[in-house]
Amino acid sequence: MNVDRPNPVPAPGGIQETANGHPYLKIHIVEVFVRDQNVSLAFYRDRLGFEVVVDTGPQEWGRWVAVAPPVYDTAVLALVQAVNGSQAGLVGRRTGVTLVTEDIAAKFAEWSRKGVRFPQLPTTVPWGVHASFEDLDGNQFTLIQNPQMVEILNARRRAVDERKEAERRAALEGDIARKVQARLFPQEFPPMKTLECAAVCLPAQHVGGDYYDLLELAPGRIGLVLADISGKGVSGALLMANLQANLRSQCATAVDNLPGLLASVNHLFYRNTEPSSYATMFLGDYDDSNRSLRYANCGHVSPLLFRANRQVERLPSTCTVVGLFESWQCEIAETELAPGDTLVLYSDGVTEAERADGDSFGEDRLIAVVEGHRGCGAEDLVRTVVDAILQFSGGEQQDDITLVVARALQGNT
Repeated sequence: MNVDRPNPVPAPGGIQETANGHPYLKIHIVEVFVRDQNVSLAFYRDRLGFEVVVDTGPQEWGRWVAVAPPVYDTAVLALVQAVNGSQAGLVGRRTGVTLVTEDIAAKFAEWSRKGVRFPQLPTTVPWGVHASFEDLDGNQFTLIQNPQMVEILNARRRAVDERKEAERRAALEGDIARKVQARLFPQEFPPMKTLECAAVCLPAQHVGGDYYDLLELAPGRIGLVLADISGKGVSGALLMANLQANLRSQCATAVDNLPGLLASVNHLFYRNTEPSSYATMFLGDYDDSNRSLRYANCGHVSPLLFRANRQVERLPSTCTVVGLFESWQCEIAETELAPGDTLVLYSDGVTEAERADGDSFGEDRLIAVVEGHRGCGAEDLVRTVVDAILQFSGGEQQDDITLVVARALQGNT
């Protein structure tokens, strides 16, 4: 009988391949037929010390139970309950499954104390030691100790232990980096009579490339800053710190010359970073005395200005991104925040947050959330927007989420 050979199936995207170009492959599941999954599960867990890999519980299609030795990248035993006559004949037979241990005498003593039956006691053979044991259904397994296999086991143990230690250190260092970066954000906001501010930054990783700031430019003058650095993770965080240092070191001396301040920041960022590095940034200079907002939008997503009369305005770009071009100029625009107005600055991680079907949160949803909670204070509004984003995306976060809310009050000017 001729059988057509199936066409090769391409590997799905993202699967890692070994150095010789072949996809990673290992034995994952071996089926063992049992009479009662609950009884067998207790045996493998309590007597043999196996871990439960999965237990779906009763389902329409049945129950899936799998167990495995507790460590070191091993195959999984699926405990399949025999449901018909043909499967019943597969219970209580030699499984052909061989387990290897570095100390067969110790394992024999441990399992014997727990009532595991050994039809063949540990026996020395030219290549090592072997024995056989049974589960409660009479399914028989082979247990061996072999010098070469023990050496392989120890090498795997060391590799797993080293990987776990590296992961532990990376997690610890990431946590330290997260705490350090959190201290770079303003710990308290300059007091203003006519403006209430709140902000948040949620990195997608331990650290991120988003940056917000509320700078005290002068008495009664506050700088509203939100920037999005090219890159994520550690590289983005380092660039973020570089941009922050450049901006903070110069803002006090150039408060009345925003174009000059930003040109200087662009120059330093351009000179001190890789050619492909850049940042989008919004910098607003708010004057408490007359409620004016002078601003430059350097290629950043347009902030939304929610007017008290229910109109929504956008503050579009006035110049290109920071740090990408040595020759750089910007223009300054101006508006006013009247009592009841709310200004929302945000990074693209807000509107580009996705759910499983690929749909994005988008500007329309952001506007709807803010409009629906117009009477909230700045902190409550920030919290409400973030909750809406995370609920929309199912808690999954692909990009840094940063939000600054400035709410104009009825204060005296």
